[in-house]
Amino acid sequence: MPQVVRSRNGALHGPSPVPPLPHRFRSLADREAVEVLHRAARVLVASLPALTDRLVEALYAQEPAYRAAIDSDRAEVWQEVHHSLRHNVGSLIQPREFRESAHRTSRWIGEIRAEQGVPLDAVLHAFRMGGAMVWQDLVDETARRDPDDIRLLVHVAADVWNFVDEHCGVVADAYRQAERRLSWRRENRQRLMVAALLDGSARIADLAEAAEMLGLPEQGRYAVLAVAVGPRGPGAVAAGGGHGAGLVSVSDAGAARRGPGPAARPPVVLPAAHPGAAALWHPGPDAEFAILPLTGPPGELSELAAALDVPAGTRAGIGSAVEGLAALGDARRLAETALRACPATGGTVLLDEHLPDALVVSSPALAGALADRVLGPLDRLDPADRDVIVETLTAWLDADGSAQRAGARLYCHRNTVLNRLRRFEQLTGRCLTRPRDAVEVSLALAARRLLGT
Repeated sequence: MPQVVRSRNGALHGPSPVPPLPHRFRSLADREAVEVLHRAARVLVASLPALTDRLVEALYAQEPAYRAAIDSDRAEVWQEVHHSLRHNVGSLIQPREFRESAHRTSRWIGEIRAEQGVPLDAVLHAFRMGGAMVWQDLVDETARRDPDDIRLLVHVAADVWNFVDEHCGVVADAYRQAERRLSWRRENRQRLMVAALLDGSARIADLAEAAEMLGLPEQGRYAVLAVAVGPRGPGAVAAGGGHGAGLVSVSDAGAARRGPGPAARPPVVLPAAHPGAAALWHPGPDAEFAILPLTGPPGELSELAAALDVPAGTRAGIGSAVEGLAALGDARRLAETALRACPATGGTVLLDEHLPDALVVSSPALAGALADRVLGPLDRLDPADRDVIVETLTAWLDADGSAQRAGARLYCHRNTVLNRLRRFEQLTGRCLTRPRDAVEVSLALAARRLLGT
């Protein structure tokens, strides 16, 4: 609440900032001014309840930010104002006894008002209102007792307003410190809540609170985007820590986690026009994760994947859509699967459009065994010869079994493609026109490409 004025103890009894003219007259005037100030202040101490009433009414009438607090609990606000006035008016009479307690009161008020969300400008306005009211009461009381003494108060006027400014500084500093603490706590709670949602460990009872805290619908549709830089494998991306969830790009999240440094991670930019652009990012040990709210048609994820700006060397995986915040743990695991299905050179993989690759990376041991079983006979060839056959086989499958289109892609005649495919069948005992063999070959190639088996 508003503070009042400080004693001239230091200014009056210590060295004067301006050379006195004459020194004896100046000292005498200071002593007389202090005596006048003390007399008026004692009267204010005796009438503090009435002064408190008037100040509370003035705050209600002139400072809208205080009205809600006064309407909610007028008695609490009254006690706060009274406590502040008692310490500060008391400091006029006994500065040594009351100065520190007055500062503690100002700090406490700054912290309380920050926690209540009262704007700092309103708090400072309230302090200045209190200072003005106390000063006016000092003048009125002095005029009532002896009008000639008012001229002596001129000697303490500057100190009165310096005192008000001093306590405005105290309350502002306390307010900003409290704001920083509250912001850190809020961001930390958000970070922990997002981590729990993505980990799948959030309690059902906490979902409503999480939805309110994060500004997300509890029963909405979601997908998760996972982003990593560099080759696949543990430790490829710097370990996460310390960064709270927020509306940022992956480069912002990574930079905040790592701190200042010369190397900035390539940004992954979500299209601004897409609802998924309002993503909550969260750092993980090997990847950054983004919760994507979905509000569009079923093809929304395909559009998002196509529009995602992914620099070279960055891998991005988008999992399938899930229903509700409770399923975000599943969505994260799906996104990680999509990320593992990304080529080592980078790119974007939408899980729904790469399900065979997802099957391969979901069971590396079985996928490796299949690759060895199907493609193992090729390993006995010269590496260059083996690579030509694998490249031709891959191009033929990508061309939906068209030797013509595969030859155009490989800059060779279709008969060359057919000859290489026939040789593959002879070496492996597989028949590419048999559906089961074609599926196994396709999965084996994916295992070699994704797992390096």
